[in-house]
Amino acid sequence: MSNLRVGIIGAGGHAQSHFRMIRDEPEMELIAVADLDPERLAHTRETHGVTSLFTDYREMIEKVQLDVVYVVTFPEPLPDIVIDCLEAGLHTSVEKPPGISSDQTRRMMAAEQRSSARAIVSVNRRYIPEVLAIRAMLQDRGGPVHVAATYNKPHIGDKVRDVGHLIRLDAIHHVDLLRWLAGDAVEVYSEAWSAPSHPAEMRHNAVIKFESGCRGVMMSHYAVGYRIQRFEAHAEDFSAYVDLTSGPRCEIYADGEPFEGELDLESVGGPDFNETRHFVACIQNDTQPWSTLEDAIKTMRLCEAIEAGHKGQLE
Repeated sequence: MSNLRVGIIGAGGHAQSHFRMIRDEPEMELIAVADLDPERLAHTRETHGVTSLFTDYREMIEKVQLDVVYVVTFPEPLPDIVIDCLEAGLHTSVEKPPGISSDQTRRMMAAEQRSSARAIVSVNRRYIPEVLAIRAMLQDRGGPVHVAATYNKPHIGDKVRDVGHLIRLDAIHHVDLLRWLAGDAVEVYSEAWSAPSHPAEMRHNAVIKFESGCRGVMMSHYAVGYRIQRFEAHAEDFSAYVDLTSGPRCEIYADGEPFEGELDLESVGGPDFNETRHFVACIQNDTQPWSTLEDAIKTMRLCEAIEAGHKGQLE
């Protein structure tokens, strides 16, 4: 099978990790890039050597023979772009969040169901090898009994502040991570309030009950001291504490003792495994990604409930 021909829509900061993953993926070849900003396109040419550059993504998908498109835009225009790509029969990577609302995510899911192509949502915490190895260890112990995540930042950018919905637009990564570890949520008890000195900067605490019987806690606060991203997960006689702030740093305990072994990364795809490698395998084998648009609807609905200060069962 020849290499998958790839295009990227949106060449800003969030796209740079996708550029790297595509570059490092032997089954992919980056062919074209579209962005509204000519300066970004010039930088893309210089940095990544791409010569097929467009300011109109529609022109790119019409004129360039592609197999896969990465849509890495701000969430407001993202749903219509994703739908256009899926309707053109292009396998599509969807940047998080998958729209601003679960209704928008559902629209994209409907487009995928009409299409011959597949879509993957870029909730990349699911694909970190250390996370996958710890998830397997939890399952070996009968599944998690408690999970918790912290997602804090000093301030948010103007674009996100203008839209609001900070859990959906930003902290969704760790809401989704809790679901990836513990399963579907059935109840949530949330408190949401504004930072006194920065009314647009929201703070959230939520207690979550999962269908599996696991309980969880999600904490996300803006206008605090530093960017911190951590999670912990516990099973019977097992605990993992993981700092994702600047790369996975794991502290693991089993049967009352520090875990002295190495995480088994080879069994989960190796230390270089990532969402792009997974998506390539899904396309080649005609299988569903782990993070589908259908599954992302559940993450978005949980985010919406946390933002709204919901208390009780989820519909």
